[in-house]
Amino acid sequence: MLHEILLALVGYTGDLIIDEREQHKSLGLNLSPDAPVSEDRTFKLAPDLSFIQPTDRDLIGKVITLGFYYRELDRFATKSRDLSWIRSANVSPLSRTSELLKGKPQKSSAYRRAIANGIVEILSVYRSAVLHIEQLLLSDPTPILATVIQGLNKFFVLLPPLYDLILEIERDNISGGQLLNLLHKRCHCGVPELQACIQRLLWHGHQVMYNQLASWMVYGILQDLHGEFFIRRQEDRDVEHEASPSDMVEKLACMSTDDASLTDWHLGFHMFLDMLPDYIHMRVAESILFAGKAIRVLRNPSSAFRFQDTLSHQQIPKGSQRVQGHTGRFSLQKEPFMDMQLIGEELLPQSEADKIEAMLQELKESSEFHKRSFECAVDSIRAIAASHLWQLVVVRADLNGHLKALKDYFFLAKGDFFQCFLEESRKLMRLPPRQSTAEADLMVPFQLAAIKTIGDEDKYFSRVSLRMPSFGITVKSSQVDLPKEKTYGDGILGSSEMSLEGWDGIALEYSIDWPLQLFFTQEVLSKYRRVFQYLLRLKRTQMELEKSWASVMHQDHTDFAQQRNDHIKCTISQQRRQRSRPMWRVREHMAFLIRNLQFYIQVDVIESQWNVLQAHIQESHDFTELVGFHQEYLSALISQSFLDIGSVSRILDSIMKLCLQFCWNIENQETSSNTSELEHITEEFNKKSNSLYTILRSSRLAGSQRAPFLRRFLLRLNFNSYFEATARGVLNVVRPQPSMLPV
Repeated sequence: MLHEILLALVGYTGDLIIDEREQHKSLGLNLSPDAPVSEDRTFKLAPDLSFIQPTDRDLIGKVITLGFYYRELDRFATKSRDLSWIRSANVSPLSRTSELLKGKPQKSSAYRRAIANGIVEILSVYRSAVLHIEQLLLSDPTPILATVIQGLNKFFVLLPPLYDLILEIERDNISGGQLLNLLHKRCHCGVPELQACIQRLLWHGHQVMYNQLASWMVYGILQDLHGEFFIRRQEDRDVEHEASPSDMVEKLACMSTDDASLTDWHLGFHMFLDMLPDYIHMRVAESILFAGKAIRVLRNPSSAFRFQDTLSHQQIPKGSQRVQGHTGRFSLQKEPFMDMQLIGEELLPQSEADKIEAMLQELKESSEFHKRSFECAVDSIRAIAASHLWQLVVVRADLNGHLKALKDYFFLAKGDFFQCFLEESRKLMRLPPRQSTAEADLMVPFQLAAIKTIGDEDKYFSRVSLRMPSFGITVKSSQVDLPKEKTYGDGILGSSEMSLEGWDGIALEYSIDWPLQLFFTQEVLSKYRRVFQYLLRLKRTQMELEKSWASVMHQDHTDFAQQRNDHIKCTISQQRRQRSRPMWRVREHMAFLIRNLQFYIQVDVIESQWNVLQAHIQESHDFTELVGFHQEYLSALISQSFLDIGSVSRILDSIMKLCLQFCWNIENQETSSNTSELEHITEEFNKKSNSLYTILRSSRLAGSQRAPFLRRFLLRLNFNSYFEATARGVLNVVRPQPSMLPV
C-alpha cells in the first residue's frame, strides 16, 4: 500500500489510487498531453477499499493530492518546454513567419518556458524527497504512513500555491511581462519557503527579460518572437489592427535604407504597456526604449553618411571631383572600399558595448531583483547611448552649423538676402500669383538675391528651397539633383482663391541628411516654417512702408522742382502736400509699430533665445537633453512672438494687411474713392493698433513669464504715452477721423 502511495506521489496511479480523469478512457476519450491543467483534484482512493479506516483514508487522500499537484506541474513544465515548434518537417520557416505576420496565436512562450525550468528544479527536489522516503521505508522494519507525511511536510506548503499559479497562467493565458507581474505579486507572502520558491521562479523569468534587454541595449536588436517584451515594433501594431501582410511587405519594399532607419527612430518601436511589469517605472521603460533605438542608430549608419565619413578621412586631389562639404550630393551606386562595420564601431566603441553588457550581466547574476540597482544600470546605459548619439549628431553631423543656417534663412538673420529678394520680387508681388507660373516666377528674384548676397563659402544655402505650397512646385536654390529628404510646408491659401495675399503662402524648405533627421523632425521643421512665414510678411510690410515713403518724397521733390517754372502747378502741388500730410503721419505710425515689432522679435526674442540655446549646447552632452532644449527654444519663439495667441495673431495679421493696402493706395491718390478708402484704412489701423497695445499690456501677458521682454517692447511703443492715451480713448469714446482735404 505504501508503495502505491509512493508511486502516486510521482504521478503514477493504479488500482488502489485512481485518477478520475482516466475514467474517460472507458468512453474512448484519451487525455491529451496538451490538455489544460485540471481544476479538480482527481487523485482519489478506490471506493471499494474496505480495509482502510476512515481516518487513514483522509490522511492518504491528503498525501496523494501532492501526487496530483506534481503530475499537473510536470505536465505544465513538459508542455511549456516543448521546442518542437521551432522546426517541423512539414512546415517551412517562411510559412511559419507568415503565420506570425497574420497574427495567429502561438502557444509557445519564452517566459513560460523559463518558469517551467524553475518548476522542474522544484520538482526534482520533490522527487529526491520521495526517493529518500522510499529508502527510509525500506530500511524501517515497521514502515508507517507518518514517515511519508513527515518527509513531505514542507511540500504541503509549496505545491498547492504552485498549482494555483499554473492554473491561473493557463486559464488567463498569461505570458511575458504579465507573468513577471503575477510572480512579483505572489512573492509577497508570509511563508519563507514559498517566498524563496516564487523568487526562484521570478529569477528564471528575469533571465529571459535580461537576455532581451541585452539584445536590445547592446546590439539594437529586438528579440521577441512571441510578443512578450514591453517594446514592440510598429509592424506588430499594424498586425493587431488587421493590416494585410502583403501591404506591409510592399510598404517595406518601397522604403529605402535611410527611410527605414528614420522610421525606426520615430515610429519603428513603441511601448507595449500590457507587457510592462508594474515594478518597472515608466521613466525607466522609456529610457530602455531610447537606449535601444540609439544603439540601433549608432550600429547602423546610413550609406550616405558612411560614404561622407570615408571621404573625410581621404585626401582628394585638386583635380578630382569637388566635395561640396555636406552629405547627400551624390547618387551612390556601390559602397566605398572599406569595411562598413568600422564606421559603426567608431560610433559605438566595442569597449562601451562591453561595459553595457557587463552591467546587464551583473544584474542577471543577482539572485534577487533590486529595483534601485536595475534603475541605476538603465540610467547609466541610457547616458552612454545618449552621449554617443550626441557625439554623432552634434559633432560629426555639424548640428550647430545647421541650426545657424536655419536661423539665417528661416528667422531672416541674413537680412540682406531677404531684403534683396523682396526688392527684386516687389513688382511681381504687386500682382496676384498665377497658378501655372507662380513658383517659376519666384525663381528669378530668388536666384538674383542669392548671386548678390550669398557667397561661395555658405555651404548650407544649397539646402534651402523656396516653395509656394498651394501649387506643388519647388523653387530650389540649386539646380543640382539632391538625393535628400524634402520637408514641405502647408499652404495658407487654397488654390481656388487667388488674391494679393496669395504670396503670404511663400514657405521655405530645408534638406536634412541622416542623422540630423533624428533631431529635425517634421514637427520641428513645421514650426520653423510657421515663424518664417510670419517674419517674411513682417519684413515685406516694413519694406513697403519704406518704399511708399520714398515714392511720396520723390513725387514731392519733383513737384518742388517744377514750382519755379509753372505757378499754376505750384498751387496744385501745395494742395497735394496739404492733402498728403495726414497720410504721412499715419504711415509713420504704421512704420513705427512695424519697426518696433520687428526689432522686438529679432533682437529680444530670437537673439536672446538663440544665446540660451547655444549655452545649453555647450554645456550638455546628452542627446535627449539637447532635443528638449531645442523644443523649448522653438516654443519660446512661438509663444513670445504671440503666434499661439489667436486674438493677437489675428490682430497682427490685420495690421500687416492694412499697412500693405495703405502703401498700395497712397501711391494712387487721384480719386475721391481712393481718399475715402485711405480714411477707412486709417481708422481700422488705429483701432487694431490700440487693441493690440491693450491686449499686450494686460497683466496676463506683460506680468507673466511668458514673454520676459514684452515690457521693453511696450516701453518702446509707449515711450511718450501716446499709445496709452489713444488706447484709453478708443475704449471709451469714438475718436474723430483725421481730416483730409478733398481733391
